[in-house]
Amino acid sequence: MKLTIPGSIFYRRLTIFFLLIGACRLVKAQSPAAAEKQYLYVATPGIRDYLGYGGHGVLVFDMRDHHRFIKRIRTGGLHPDGKPSNVKGIAVSIPLNSIYISTLEGLQRIDLTTDEILWERKFEGGCDRMAISPDGLTMYLPSLENTFWNVVDCRTGDVLKKITVYKRAHNTIYGRMGNVYLDDIGSRWLYIADANKHVLTGKVGPFENNVRPFTINGKETLVYATVDSLLGFEVGDLKSGTKVAHVVVEGWEPGPVRRHGNPSHGIGLTPDEKELWVCDGHNMRLHVFSAIPPYQQLTTIPLQDMPGWITFSIDGRYAYPSSGEVIDVKTRKILLTLKDEFNNNVASEKMVEVRFNKNKAVRAGNQFGVGDVR
Repeated sequence: MKLTIPGSIFYRRLTIFFLLIGACRLVKAQSPAAAEKQYLYVATPGIRDYLGYGGHGVLVFDMRDHHRFIKRIRTGGLHPDGKPSNVKGIAVSIPLNSIYISTLEGLQRIDLTTDEILWERKFEGGCDRMAISPDGLTMYLPSLENTFWNVVDCRTGDVLKKITVYKRAHNTIYGRMGNVYLDDIGSRWLYIADANKHVLTGKVGPFENNVRPFTINGKETLVYATVDSLLGFEVGDLKSGTKVAHVVVEGWEPGPVRRHGNPSHGIGLTPDEKELWVCDGHNMRLHVFSAIPPYQQLTTIPLQDMPGWITFSIDGRYAYPSSGEVIDVKTRKILLTLKDEFNNNVASEKMVEVRFNKNKAVRAGNQFGVGDVR
């Protein structure tokens, strides 16, 4: 079609301006960022085996459309009596285009494009909260509060090696620099394994009490850990292996909690590493701290239910406590609560962000609120 531009210089310039605007919009629409889909994957039952917090499956929400519910992915993970088992962990392998769900008894691999279960395997000693290597090929899968971690091939689910630690294997963070961090909740030490040799190489502590949920900074120099009986957190130096700080939540008293047995179960570092968000089960709150010593307490955020976990979106815009709220990190405002296809509240301690280009996963967050400054 031939384009005719009016003779007036003004109209020529005006026409060119609108043509340029249209071209810019077309380029933006075709850019990778605009084409990228941003989804939140929430595994349920992710609070014990309670089906009242979202039923059974993986619920997917569109983070770019007000966290609108998109679909429910069918999952396995059943007790011997056929009832859904507790989900213990969630992790993603981008190279294998797969999401992994661990339950008390086993592990399942699900294709992120087809939503099909590729395999499901039971593990001797059960399973807990795992982590996957940066190359997406190796998983450290803790036994269910037993004495060891399994090193697992992400393709097949085969056990490559077994690493014995202490007595209650639990949480796992796979670092980018060749280390894996192992939380044995029967110990006052955080253990460190070599990700290439799959052997223990060190430990950090001792902390005041047994180590519970923890997170690390992007440079892998510091660990921020919740510990038994403490409403607050402690800080350890990953290089020297020593504890360097003890921080107590001020203005709030610890009290009985319905789950996990300790006042603060759950801690996350914002991706920019400026803040630490700490769970308070008894008071049903998140306490926000500066992540810079002396770790000033900044504010507190009331929640609808007891939080047992906290993580963040990749870009640091949203905070996700396990109680189901979506929080704007900058304003501290609760934007909404997650709802399933029946408009019921959804809550889980096992959720992760996955980004897609068309139908292929291209990037994933993590379930631990790990810092992203390197």
